[in-house]
Amino acid sequence: MLLPNLRHAVCSGYRTTGRTALQNPRTPLRQWLLQRGQNTVVAESGAARTPAAVSVPNAATDRTVGRWLVGCSGLVLGAVVLGGVTRLTESGLSMVDWHLVKEMKPPRSQAEWEAEFSKYQQFPEFKIMNRDMTLTEFKFIFYMEWGHRMWGRLVGLAYILPTVYFWKKGYFNRSMKTRVLGLCGFVFFQGLLGWYMVKSGLEEKPESYDVPRVSQYRLASHLGSALLLYCASLWTGLKLMLPANKLPETRQVLQLRRFAKGTGALVFLTALSGAFVAGLDAGLVYNSFPKMGDYWIPDDLMNFSPALKNFFENPTTVQFDHRVLAIGSLAAISGLYLFSRRLHLPRRAKIAITCLTAMAYTQVSYTTPPPSLKHTQWEEFWVIKSIAADLLNISTLMGVVFWK
Repeated sequence: MLLPNLRHAVCSGYRTTGRTALQNPRTPLRQWLLQRGQNTVVAESGAARTPAAVSVPNAATDRTVGRWLVGCSGLVLGAVVLGGVTRLTESGLSMVDWHLVKEMKPPRSQAEWEAEFSKYQQFPEFKIMNRDMTLTEFKFIFYMEWGHRMWGRLVGLAYILPTVYFWKKGYFNRSMKTRVLGLCGFVFFQGLLGWYMVKSGLEEKPESYDVPRVSQYRLASHLGSALLLYCASLWTGLKLMLPANKLPETRQVLQLRRFAKGTGALVFLTALSGAFVAGLDAGLVYNSFPKMGDYWIPDDLMNFSPALKNFFENPTTVQFDHRVLAIGSLAAISGLYLFSRRLHLPRRAKIAITCLTAMAYTQVSYTTPPPSLKHTQWEEFWVIKSIAADLLNISTLMGVVFWK
């Protein structure tokens, strides 16, 4: 009798406990499970309502960095043109010292100007060319060179300060960090190379009574590094601003792009050869075109020994090479224009190629210098005009490569 009653009590207790658990869901275990499920639902719904975090860098920051680099390339273009003006005004050797910060303030008082003029008088350019120069004339050439150097400092700041800002903002990926560090380092190298070039014109050469001039090798290196800095900045900027290509990559389009890149390299080489022309005053040797004097090929073309020396130190050969490269550049641009007519290109690409062709023919046909220039300055005028036009041609060619 006792055993059946005990069994009945136990079973009744289990049933009562189960009914109580079902009627009252707030048991600790069930409460924990319910709370966890509610938290998960809230988190998922919050994530659905909250927009995804914007990653940096992105398309917007790339466009910002691209505009900055294109602007920097414009400043480099200005530096190249201003450097040509200092050669045109024969001002490049007026500042005989180089200090990164000290020379940022030009002379103010009469005593400071006389001290600066006294230093200039110790060097070959004054002794051979400018013995009759007055202090007023010296101030003009000094300010021209000072302006060129201050522009160079502006270029440096335009690269370095935004680099620091964009770096802290996270606008650069790993590859871009390497590129901008390379560009900033190249700007610093360009400044050192400019002073190294100027020093070659300040050296005493007792065995020579020729007009003091900087080394054509250092001049070509200085110009070449500026062209590389310009091209690298513009190329990277355009690549960031115009990353997408909506034109189908057909065989003819790829050929046109390769043609444009090859033409740009030829124009670059032509501009670089202009530095040798300017450094040697080679433009004054022959002033007739298309013949050089009475000859298509001058008889003193290979007078120097060894033969390789003629291409860098013989004024006749240097001018001849520059003419050949210029004609080759014109022919390549003409060929690019004719080839592009056969393709269905975007309107902007057609305009770029047309402007490029017009610039090239204008560059070749416009050879009359301003009447205010002396005859000895004509060669500098032609070189400056050609280099500036070549830089614009390179810019247009890059636009052709990166059209959208």
